[in-house]
Amino acid sequence: MSVFARLVDQLADLLQPLFHASAAAAAIVLFTALVRLLVHPLSRAAARGQRAQAALRPRIAELREKHAGDSGRLQQAVLELHAEERVSPLSGCLPSLLQMPAFFLLYHLFSSSSAGGGADGLLSHRLFTAPLDGRWTDALAHGGLFGTAGLVYVALFVLVAAVAAFNYRRARLTAAKNPAPLAVPDGERMPGLGAVNRLMPFMSFFTLVTVAVVPLAAALYVVTSTTWSAVERAALYR
Repeated sequence: MSVFARLVDQLADLLQPLFHASAAAAAIVLFTALVRLLVHPLSRAAARGQRAQAALRPRIAELREKHAGDSGRLQQAVLELHAEERVSPLSGCLPSLLQMPAFFLLYHLFSSSSAGGGADGLLSHRLFTAPLDGRWTDALAHGGLFGTAGLVYVALFVLVAAVAAFNYRRARLTAAKNPAPLAVPDGERMPGLGAVNRLMPFMSFFTLVTVAVVPLAAALYVVTSTTWSAVERAALYR
């Protein structure tokens, strides 16, 4: 049993009097939230970096006009501006990248068949009547969409759809208010960047697919982490 699995298992024991048979599921949700709370300072650092980048946008636009047609000089001027203002071009994304190992580790823990030490581990527990090692297809095969296990997934899908819609609305409003500037002339934009920008607001809806195909334990992690991210970003980037 891994250290993380042991911690979640012990947390489930503490939650047993409150959640009974669903204590392990509650422990996964709570443990995921605690990990997100621990890495919250990195999220705040990422938000500060993005705000610093946003503050430079008007000056970068001026540099684009000044050095139109000379991409080499433009890039050098942008780098000098970042150095002058002590803003790293990576300041907005580096903290987020540093969080990813923890998230991948948790996802592996809750999606691995050996999570918690095998047959008697975390995945042998249930959320109401839905086994944590089961998938949506299993729930459909045993009771159908509105069976007792199927309703667990329906609730998760509704929550994920609500979070995705919230993220979509925020992304569209942000894009409308703050069009993403590029540090290169229009004729030298990266191929396909416009398509990527148009696709980004829809990315949250792909979480629905993830929840449908992974074990329920991993789905609980994904839903908790996604919901936390939505609330966190709304607070940090308001």
